[in-house]
Amino acid sequence: MDRVTKLASQRAVVIFSMSSCCMCHTVTRLFRELGVNPTVVELDEDPRGKEMEKALARLLGRNPAVPAVFIGGRLVGSTDKVMSLHLGGNLVPQLRNAGALWV
Repeated sequence: MDRVTKLASQRAVVIFSMSSCCMCHTVTRLFRELGVNPTVVELDEDPRGKEMEKALARLLGRNPAVPAVFIGGRLVGSTDKVMSLHLGGNLVPQLRNAGALWV
């Protein structure tokens, strides 16, 4: 859990992902199309990935635990939460507040 918290607080947007997860790629692409350069932590490529995946599953209360999106060091959630924020017009303001967007 400490590693997840530390990584999540280091950048404005952090996405915990798996390299083979299509929803992870979709969420990452959404942020990039909005002009955000997220930090993407590929759990299946990290030596401590399994440990972080378990911590994220506990935080999210679900499995699979990816994608798990943090904005401004705070857990937003998975694809459904991100899309809900985006469609409701609340994602961009959150990104601005976190310093991930300047426009």
